[in-house]
Amino acid sequence: MFSKLKEKDFEVLRGPLESGRQSPSNFGFILILSIFMQAMLFALVYFMAAATTIYPYKEEILKVYFWITLILIVLCVIYAFPIVYKRSEKIQYLISILVTQNMSSIPFLLMALFLIGKSREGMIATPESLLNFTYILLFIGLLVFIATCIRFYILLRKGHYRKGSRKGELRGKFERTSYIPSAIIAGIGIVFIIQYIARNSAIDNINDMILIVGGILTFFVMLFILPEQLVILYCKLRYKSFNFNIRGYLNSKD
Repeated sequence: MFSKLKEKDFEVLRGPLESGRQSPSNFGFILILSIFMQAMLFALVYFMAAATTIYPYKEEILKVYFWITLILIVLCVIYAFPIVYKRSEKIQYLISILVTQNMSSIPFLLMALFLIGKSREGMIATPESLLNFTYILLFIGLLVFIATCIRFYILLRKGHYRKGSRKGELRGKFERTSYIPSAIIAGIGIVFIIQYIARNSAIDNINDMILIVGGILTFFVMLFILPEQLVILYCKLRYKSFNFNIRGYLNSKD
């Protein structure tokens, strides 16, 4: 799909690399911090949300989540060392994408689902209905991701990620309107979530409601961000100018 695009079509995406925010050394520091964050988030999901839930396959889900987190923590330790990431920068960037999702998407989604299934008086939700709710939620998330990918591809094809290709006002207007399809799908998802909670969960705790809606909203937001991360990874694999040399400097486009 991207084979028809040229390096100049991705130039704006070099911005975070040029500023150093997404340099290998900066990622090395972030990966160290993420070790503690991932462990803490797993503990929150396990002890705070999963303890009293009737959500089906809870133990199996937690076991998979534990091993994913453990493997990512080990990889974070390895790829935080310059001797490793200087020779495998692309793998480090891939790990950073996975770690970002494991800190900002998966735990909040699991926490929300487990809290919806929390055993409480007046609750009529069953394990089967919770599972069906999850399938619908994941399907909505897939639609959000696809819509965001299509939006991103249209922007690239129209040259909106070429350096100095358009006026700031026009660019801002186009990008705001181009988010509308994804935002509509996400909005429908939030309405569906609130309706399901109101009808089945009998939640009377405002804190639980905030955690549920906020957690699933965070899941949708991370799906907005994921396509750009994947495109930058693609650029790292395809173009040398999106990578850093052994001394830590970004390669020039020449």
